[in-house]
Amino acid sequence: MATRQRSNPLALAVLALLYERPMHPYEMATTLRERRKEDSIKLNYGSLYSVVQSLERRGLVTAQEVQRDGRRPERTVYAIAEPGTVELLDWLSELVAVPTREFTQFEAALSLLACLKPDEAVRLLEERVSRLEQELAAAEGLRGHSSMSKLPRLLYIEWEYRIALRRTELEFVSSLVQEIREETIEGLAMWRDFHQQ
Repeated sequence: MATRQRSNPLALAVLALLYERPMHPYEMATTLRERRKEDSIKLNYGSLYSVVQSLERRGLVTAQEVQRDGRRPERTVYAIAEPGTVELLDWLSELVAVPTREFTQFEAALSLLACLKPDEAVRLLEERVSRLEQELAAAEGLRGHSSMSKLPRLLYIEWEYRIALRRTELEFVSSLVQEIREETIEGLAMWRDFHQQ
């Protein structure tokens, strides 16, 4: 059995695509882009080939055939192997069912916010609020875009999740700005004293 290397979401995406049907890497990239998965999974063409080769070495996918279309270069079509199906379903089940502690950069910044002067923190947090509002407005505009409307909701559910997280973040940051501005946040006097020394 292959050793578990479950840190690359692109590998999971490749297994999922091949679970649907055999494909060559170029078709995988095209399908991921058509479904806007590059918004959720870091995708670049070179790393896609490396991931496919790694999955093949681990026995999770197999080269099924080599195709040539006219003068175009040969393309190897890959299929998911039985161990790949087991790995896909086990890995995906774990990701869906088990919450994990993810260390975001914004959370790290919040944990060190007191290093900034309160007025500077407010200015930067307001800048973040503005960017979040722009991002949410763009996402709402995308909802009506033809590429999204052609897809069933199941194929872009992660986009809805990302928007829900951003809305929650916007609400939190806006509230934090208000607390600092209105001087109701606990510890503000200590924060100001720290920067006056």
